[in-house]
Amino acid sequence: MNVSDCIPALLVAAMGAVALPASAQQKLLPAQSSIAFEIKQMGVPVQGHFKKFDAQINFDAAKLATSKVTFNVDIGSATMGSPEMDYELPKATWFNAAKFPQAQFTSSAFKALGGGKYEVAGQLAIKGQTREVLVPLTMAQAGAVTTATGVLPIKRLAFKIGDGEWADTSMVADDVQIRFKLAMSGLPKLP
Repeated sequence: MNVSDCIPALLVAAMGAVALPASAQQKLLPAQSSIAFEIKQMGVPVQGHFKKFDAQINFDAAKLATSKVTFNVDIGSATMGSPEMDYELPKATWFNAAKFPQAQFTSSAFKALGGGKYEVAGQLAIKGQTREVLVPLTMAQAGAVTTATGVLPIKRLAFKIGDGEWADTSMVADDVQIRFKLAMSGLPKLP
């Protein structure tokens, strides 16, 4: 048997090896997930959301010390439902999506609080600024889908979102609420 006869068999074996672990792989289900944000502009709540995001997940409630998640958000996918606002969001003053196309959260520790509640410590990087954050979340399972929900409060000025004249918090408040619902598959059964 020569080398050229072995190549198809090796390709089939390699594809089978790659396909087998995929069924147990933990992954985000973007179509069932959402990331939204709420700010107050002149005291009035204004909402928006991100259309594109992904995650690398390795979570086991029985092995929190080795659990890890990295979450990436495509900053250019932000929308507030208004063409004028959506035109401004990617600009340097706000998200500067050309220079900083992704926001990222990387976990450093998980803590179980009981009743499906957890705290996740980690680093949040937006617009070149990285801050330590503590993310409260609630996890629930329905069949093969695990859902994590929560609200993360941040200060927009800590991430330089709204430079120049927009740093004045009388027009746009410093407080931002990030609301998330993350549907995932492949996670072990929760306690």
